[in-house]
Amino acid sequence: MIEANETNTPVPPLNLAGNFAALSGELMAELAEVAASGYYVLGPKVAAFEAALAKYCGTRYAIGLSSGTDALLAALLALEVGPGDEVVVPTFTFFATAGVVARLGARPVFCDIEPEAFNIDVRALERALTPRTKAIIPVHLYGQLADMEAVLEIANRRNIPVIEDAAQAIGAHCDINSPEASAGPAPQSGRKMAGSFACMGALSFYPTKNLGALGDAGAVLTDDSRLDEILRKLRVHGSGHTYYHDRIGGNFRIDAIQAALLTIKLKHLETWTEQRIARAARYTQLLEAAGLVPEHVRPPTVLRGRHVYHQYVIRAQRRDELAEFLKQRKIGCGVYYPLPLHLQTCFKHLGYKPGDFPVAEAAAREVLALPIYPELTEEQQRAVVEGIAKFYGRGA
Repeated sequence: MIEANETNTPVPPLNLAGNFAALSGELMAELAEVAASGYYVLGPKVAAFEAALAKYCGTRYAIGLSSGTDALLAALLALEVGPGDEVVVPTFTFFATAGVVARLGARPVFCDIEPEAFNIDVRALERALTPRTKAIIPVHLYGQLADMEAVLEIANRRNIPVIEDAAQAIGAHCDINSPEASAGPAPQSGRKMAGSFACMGALSFYPTKNLGALGDAGAVLTDDSRLDEILRKLRVHGSGHTYYHDRIGGNFRIDAIQAALLTIKLKHLETWTEQRIARAARYTQLLEAAGLVPEHVRPPTVLRGRHVYHQYVIRAQRRDELAEFLKQRKIGCGVYYPLPLHLQTCFKHLGYKPGDFPVAEAAAREVLALPIYPELTEEQQRAVVEGIAKFYGRGA
């Protein structure tokens, strides 16, 4: 049993200001340098960030883009996905994974998820493939890797390209030959990082991500020189030379200021990731000590490699009531995601119905993300777990 804390310690869902404050001197100096340079879009700061990012993620190339959504969109454009094509995606993920498919006139084909890790169910994936399948987009949800060995084995047999949605998982890794992975960044022999398994991997640097910009930004990772060239054209309206366009692209360029700030923050990412992992372990320990597991809540299950805990997500009985109770105690929490994509109004025309993907639908009723970030204190974590214990009648 945890000790009661009647002071109701407030616990915000995020602490972006605290993250900035820790590096404010260095970040503000970099901002001033960019402002004085005259290079505000692309340029040397972007090139430096791309080189550092590719090295960290263990890929030959990293292409800086305007957002994680645009990273997915550009990757699909590079594969020439369009009307008549199908792209298989998990139904339990952020909207952009399927939204970019629909924007190109292709059909998102949904499939169910693993009950433990919330990632794509490879058995469901194989059943979802058809002769019209142009690509597969597995998602590394909440910071844990999908089963990429199985996904790639299925895809390679059919010669189907795979795009990793690694928006929530920068720094996650595993040994490609083993589910076990040691701590620390890649590359090492046998180790693969999120975004480096497939022909392309999409990253997001939205401010709430583990590596967050001061605005929107994203990137695509690849080892393919041809795709690297195509993606660099796509981000400037398909242009290889100014005002000469080889293909239809978009304005997907990353700002120099975001690249410059991300280069600084990337140096601290490993420390922040280890802090997230430590706080996740403490949550699990506190929940178990409070007698909440497994009757009332189930902590995250780590199935493969290093989970980087973009979110610490529990499965909770009476989830909506618990969330409201915590919010009344000034404890931030969130539901990612309350409605699977196959049941969204905008996809009604695809013909899916409730019950089609029971694992995802159950997850949507039960998942609850607790606050997790490097600045989170032990006192705050105890306050979170105390609130959960009180809700279920386990409090002192």
